[in-house]
Amino acid sequence: MSVLQRIPVVAGLAYIERVRQLPPTFTATLSAEPDNRYFRHAIVVTAAGQKVGYVAPEVARRYFDGVKESVTPIECPARRASESDCETSGVELLLDFSNLSIPPAE
Repeated sequence: MSVLQRIPVVAGLAYIERVRQLPPTFTATLSAEPDNRYFRHAIVVTAAGQKVGYVAPEVARRYFDGVKESVTPIECPARRASESDCETSGVELLLDFSNLSIPPAE
């Protein structure tokens, strides 16, 4: 996973136990959540069929329409963040968008 493709996942306390049960690397599935009352461009991240967080808002805005309009599930490689990532930013998961089947919006 290249440095440029370290897309953070916002995973609050509600998801921390699920996150801690994930293997070091896994495949994440992305889906749009347009009815999210906090962020209208929310992209849910699931792993092993369970919600584990959301794509960071500053990134989600660029990918939301593509994820929402996709007729097939959007998947990408993911990994648990390093201990230093967790300590410095609170980020628990990182995604790799380098081979996504949808382009970012400008």
